[in-house]
Amino acid sequence: MSDPLAASYYAATASPWRPSPVEGDIACDVAVIGGGFTGVSAALACAERGFSVVLYEAERIGFGASGRNGGQLIPGLRWTASELEAEFGRERADALFDLCWRDNRVKARIATHGIDCDVKAGHLEAAWTPGDFDALRREADYLAGRFGYTTHVVKKAGLDAHISSPLYHGGIFDPHGGHFHPLNYVIGLARAAEAAGVRIVEGRRVAPGDLDARFIIDATDSWIGEIEPNLGRYTVPIMNYNIATAPLAHAHELLPSDAAVADSRFVLNYFRLSADKRLIFGGGERYSQRPPRDIAAFVRPFMAEVFPQIADAPIDYGWGGAVAVTMNRLPHIGRNGSIFFAHGFSGHGALVTTIAGELIAEAMVGTAERFDVLASLPSRPFPGGWWLRRPLATLGLLWYALRDRLG
Repeated sequence: MSDPLAASYYAATASPWRPSPVEGDIACDVAVIGGGFTGVSAALACAERGFSVVLYEAERIGFGASGRNGGQLIPGLRWTASELEAEFGRERADALFDLCWRDNRVKARIATHGIDCDVKAGHLEAAWTPGDFDALRREADYLAGRFGYTTHVVKKAGLDAHISSPLYHGGIFDPHGGHFHPLNYVIGLARAAEAAGVRIVEGRRVAPGDLDARFIIDATDSWIGEIEPNLGRYTVPIMNYNIATAPLAHAHELLPSDAAVADSRFVLNYFRLSADKRLIFGGGERYSQRPPRDIAAFVRPFMAEVFPQIADAPIDYGWGGAVAVTMNRLPHIGRNGSIFFAHGFSGHGALVTTIAGELIAEAMVGTAERFDVLASLPSRPFPGGWWLRRPLATLGLLWYALRDRLG
């Protein structure tokens, strides 16, 4: 289907690619539904292990959140490492840290396949309040002492090395994070998957009952409820919107270290520079599926609050899409018989989705230990059934957003 929200900067600058025609028998060992980060990485990893694989995408590769997100590569999960240890204990925290912080499979895939996706190193989490900065600093100390994972505490006086904005009270710079062109990354993965033998079928909607396969991987994220209604109970879609300015003559003055930045608010702002020196800025959330009439006008005030010096900068692109969010903001990953699934990355999936896909492939060949680390994360469906689930979730999210604004 045509989607005006997909008319993004990424789509305008995407690498040209179309899958080879698929003809004849499409029976296979593994059928993958969904052509985003999770689905394509799973398809590639399965093919590398000798499975015959067919990947189905109802639209085109990267059509959903994988091709529309802010391009921020943030190590970890939505919970901090210290929160994970407090909740799950030392052994599980070690395993989660190894997977979600240390094992950067995105970086490895980019290097292995020579994917041209404007990848840059460095991510800054900017503190919205002094209390947020204190919490970030404690977490940095914990990461260094517990895991030997080095980040850099940036006090308010030193923030101008990273960001030219009066809003923030310090931050944590993580050199292991970064940013990239997400659509070109997933297209690069798709090229690698096809070269490994994956047959890719775009523009075809399927359901598990339609497929002649030993295993099925459901990687449809925000659309998972259309295919598996029970799985759809575990997430609600939150609409996020991004803009890209025209190229800025003094872009380096806004973000001198060229790091990606996300702030510490519950409804956060996140922003970075593109390869051609545009500011790509995401701000605000909407809990209605109806998009704003003018995306640029909706996002501009958030950008102007952070960077008043470019409040009137021309905006060339405005786009949006749904992020599937779980109740506890941890991904929902698992297996029902021959069907594997992974969804609900809650806006923190640019790195974790690739390894999730690869762990599914590991589990298929009988090595499920690492898959089980993520599959054992707790999850429960949103209350309220089909009609009330989204309104009840919206009320909860709005409460957090209001608390965030009021400090």
